[in-house]
Amino acid sequence: MPSVVALIPARQGSKRVPGKNVRLLGQHPVIAYTIAVAIDSGVFESVIVSTDSEAIAAIARHYGAEVPFLRPQEFAGDTSPDIEWLEYTMAELKGNGRAWDCFSLLRPTSPFRTVATIRRAWEQFTTQHDVDSLRAVEKCGQHPGKMWVIDGDRMSPLLPPGPDGRQWHSMPYQALPSVYVQNASLEIAWTRVVFDGRTISGNVLTPFLTVGYEGFDINDPRDWMVAERLMADGEVEPPQVSQVPYGAPWANSS
Repeated sequence: MPSVVALIPARQGSKRVPGKNVRLLGQHPVIAYTIAVAIDSGVFESVIVSTDSEAIAAIARHYGAEVPFLRPQEFAGDTSPDIEWLEYTMAELKGNGRAWDCFSLLRPTSPFRTVATIRRAWEQFTTQHDVDSLRAVEKCGQHPGKMWVIDGDRMSPLLPPGPDGRQWHSMPYQALPSVYVQNASLEIAWTRVVFDGRTISGNVLTPFLTVGYEGFDINDPRDWMVAERLMADGEVEPPQVSQVPYGAPWANSS
């Protein structure tokens, strides 16, 4: 079985939801749920958080993740592409004698993925042949066939007509081809895609279809309200976290 490391990106800057990676969701900072399922899955040799913040690093370590070094600020901006911090992190770890066959990106803003989610994705990835990576996807809520591009006082459909000339925007939803959108739940790839191709996914991807709320992602304040309501209504339960809540008076300060 190939070796694999879990990498959890958690920079401190977020304009839409300030502090979203460590904001409390239920009893714990939201990042705690991702760390917990990564460790409890038993899939990963190491669970490592990449952050530019000492405060976030302290929270991550409290919940059992490693933070061997902080991410440089130049790789932690709003527009910094993932490949920059990922390439830096993997190179630093490799320089310290730590290398794996594969890596998985687990973003802390998907708090409802479970141990079973990770195990199912790992099993799918390791039984595929000649793929570079696996990426979580779900069916589109808004179909691109109904989308338009506006240019001044005119607009044109985002998608060109189909092979038989049909206009997708005038078709009923039921007749449109199935289209999937990626979510932030997880990605798994061979390490070579970073070092050889300088990408996070390579060219040959296999889809991992998330089920229910596995792929739910918190991107804005409305998403946060929805997550809290889902928990309050009992629609979804966050993963179990064995550590006491960070910052509680009885928490181990180490």
